[in-house]
Amino acid sequence: MTTPPIENASRRRFLQGVAGLTLALYLPRPASAAPQAETTAPFAPNAFLRIGVDNSVTVISKHLEMGQGTYTGLATIVAEELDAAWSQVRVEGAPADAKRYANLQWGGAQGTGGSTAILNSWEQMRHAGATARAMLVAAAAQRWQVPAEEITVSAGVVSHHPSQRQASLGELATAAATQPLPTAVKLKEPHQFQLVGKVAPRKDTAEKSNGKARFTQDVQLPGMLVAVVAHPPRFGAQVKEFDASRAKAVKGVVEVVQIPTGVAVLAHDTWSAKKGRDALTVTWDEERAFKLGSDEITARYHELAQSPGAIAHAQGDPDRAFAQPARRLQASYDFPYLAHAAMEPLNCVVQLQPTSCEIWNGEQMQSVDQMKIAAQLGLEPEQVTLHMLYAGGSFGRRASKDSDYLLEAVSIAQAIAGRAPVKLVWLREDDMRAGYYRPAFHHTLEAALDAEKQLIGWRHRLVGQSILAGSPFGARVNNGVDPISVEGAANLPYGIPHMRVDLHTPQGIEVPVLWWRSVGSTHTAYSTETFIDEVATAAEQDPVAFRLALLTQQPRHAGVLKLAAEKAGWGQPLTQGGAGERRGRGVAVHESFGTFVAQVAEVTLQADGKLKVDRVVCAVDCGIAINPDNIRSQVEGSVGFALSALLHGAITLKAGVVEQSNFHDYAPIRIHEMPAVEVHIVASSEPPSGIGEPAVPPLAPAVANAIAAATGKRLRSLPIQPADYA
Repeated sequence: MTTPPIENASRRRFLQGVAGLTLALYLPRPASAAPQAETTAPFAPNAFLRIGVDNSVTVISKHLEMGQGTYTGLATIVAEELDAAWSQVRVEGAPADAKRYANLQWGGAQGTGGSTAILNSWEQMRHAGATARAMLVAAAAQRWQVPAEEITVSAGVVSHHPSQRQASLGELATAAATQPLPTAVKLKEPHQFQLVGKVAPRKDTAEKSNGKARFTQDVQLPGMLVAVVAHPPRFGAQVKEFDASRAKAVKGVVEVVQIPTGVAVLAHDTWSAKKGRDALTVTWDEERAFKLGSDEITARYHELAQSPGAIAHAQGDPDRAFAQPARRLQASYDFPYLAHAAMEPLNCVVQLQPTSCEIWNGEQMQSVDQMKIAAQLGLEPEQVTLHMLYAGGSFGRRASKDSDYLLEAVSIAQAIAGRAPVKLVWLREDDMRAGYYRPAFHHTLEAALDAEKQLIGWRHRLVGQSILAGSPFGARVNNGVDPISVEGAANLPYGIPHMRVDLHTPQGIEVPVLWWRSVGSTHTAYSTETFIDEVATAAEQDPVAFRLALLTQQPRHAGVLKLAAEKAGWGQPLTQGGAGERRGRGVAVHESFGTFVAQVAEVTLQADGKLKVDRVVCAVDCGIAINPDNIRSQVEGSVGFALSALLHGAITLKAGVVEQSNFHDYAPIRIHEMPAVEVHIVASSEPPSGIGEPAVPPLAPAVANAIAAATGKRLRSLPIQPADYA
């Protein structure tokens, strides 16, 4: 997900003292601080690291671990510069404190998203580890009365080889705490890395395997009640009246209360709360409810696309290029709403006190959530404590720009005057029907070829809801253009001399929308990469060669494209299928979040008309590879995630009511639909960038291009249907 900095006056509360943030964050005490007395307290030289006298090394992660490997990646960076043994390292989630734990890509706000965890932490966490290492070496030098330059650290052991003395990090922790903070530290050169670039076991695997991992559902507080909410069937509807008598008769139900988003049933357990909600009678006031269906929304988008929108990008003279082209191509595309459908539906635990509020959840947007919860309660943000637990996926949903489900939980606690802690539970149906979604979009594209079959003109129009408008990040909407809506289109890498990209943001479409794994690139990569493929065919050129000719100024795009093509055997004939089968190979390349990914897909159209995606070859350039195994895992997961959307994903509305409710009608791919995936990582010395999202965008266009190669049919709307390629 893409999450920009908070552009709101309220952010000032979070940014006091953040000047010089990059250094201040890992220097929490001044260099002149007095030495500490002998103690058994952990050595904590900065906000990101503790070393215990028991020889434990605890890395404090300012970013949420929701399955993407953040805990492992951040711990690897610290342990590398510290020279700790991987076996002694553990990871702990950071508290909400933007002054110490801000996302440096977000202008001082704390949170996880936009594939920024490693990107914004790389230098910061390296310095955290190197600072601690320097202080441990200084403590050893002082204890042994030897020059610090003669001391080495390896796998958690500090050694002075001339005298054959050594000590563990824990044995030196207390003495290291008395050392002054170094004013500068030397970081390793890449050839010195012992952990970075190597495969190391994930730090969350054991806990998630043995049941020790703590998710929101694991939180149990004395006297806690579980709440399930009856939400309106249409967005914008409100409670008119309700009858709670049958709900209160359900065993285990304690209370039923009205809140701004619906009616909450509180019980001693989730099942009783769910049964109580089922027994409720609610009459909804739908005077202001949104009542359009998907077909009507699409028709409105098509109408808007007939006229120019707000300019998102312009270069050259597109109108002249299209005045008399030798050949002109046109295409239009439709993309549906998509649900996040994370394995762990939304949940949150709230304990409300007169002057404080305590929250437990898979916390992804600390600064926004603190700000909004505090505003609702009339507190200062610092009076809102957020405990960051594991999350069972998110794909952008827990990074709610409106803090919707957290505020709902707080509203329930307010409604019972804080008499008991409240655990809000959204069941799968709530998660699917109560918002938020990847916006639906309509695209139109045009390309102009000259007499030499060179691509000289490109026009791209997009129609879809803004994610940023009306949010704390709304100031980033500039001249009517939400940059998230057009990312991947406005920054198209191809060297086309005449280009224009414009955008319509329709008003009055009241479906709640949010970033969804790889955000704008989820639809722009599909339209641009399938259309460029179509243009290559019209120009009678090989799709890879055609792209490479347009990428002469984009070496990293070209690099992954060449690598993927080479590893996939591009240009070599595909093995033939069985009788009546057709096979095809397709390619796509895309950059998002600073990471470059190319994919080649191989498909088979079986004799019975069924589609099988056989193989996906991926090339990834994400800078320095912190943990290659985690990169491969994220790419493989992205392929499955994107393929689910391509084959099955659609949230549809009928008269304003969401029609899907669970995995039976919003299906992820099943194991038999998963292709063989090969991942090839480009060796790089560039700073590391994100990997949680960038492998999602190229998958769908690569598969669609492979289908076109096999059938000659171009697929214009998603999810694809057998009738489209039969």
